[in-house]
Amino acid sequence: MDTLQQRLQNPATRAEAFSEVVKSYGPVLYRQVRRLVQYHDDADDVVQETFMKAWAALDSFKGESKVSTWLYRIGINEALAFLSKQKNQVSLADADLEQSLLADAYFDGDELQAKLQRAIATLPDKQRIVFNMKYFDEMKYEEMSEILETSVGALKTSYHIAVKKIEQFFQQGD
Repeated sequence: MDTLQQRLQNPATRAEAFSEVVKSYGPVLYRQVRRLVQYHDDADDVVQETFMKAWAALDSFKGESKVSTWLYRIGINEALAFLSKQKNQVSLADADLEQSLLADAYFDGDELQAKLQRAIATLPDKQRIVFNMKYFDEMKYEEMSEILETSVGALKTSYHIAVKKIEQFFQQGD
């Protein structure tokens, strides 16, 4: 039986295999991107752009990493590109973030979860990504290292610093 990677590289089975990829990895990729960009519509746009880029790059996908790792890398890069465009327009750490999240029909958390999201939004992009992958997705540092192309030691340091900053955010209150 052909693996998913083999079917993605075969022009005759590519479309069907990619449809499986979207169905299998779409929800997980959405959650990862949503934690970075915060809002449902923005996350949808980033995920759609991720899949379009992945489809366009299938010929260059050699299968040296897992499909999920490859997609996460594209998704995170797309989310970072989106955030960089947004930086001058709106601050994610703005106090309105909590109220916006609580009013968002796609946000399923309470006030404490909204406050945590606000604290996470104050982190630099890399720390935010590492914190989300470790805290919410319970991803192993080795897998994160492959996705983010960073050493395990650097990831552990980023996570530790992120946790300290979030703790300080909650200790300071508003």
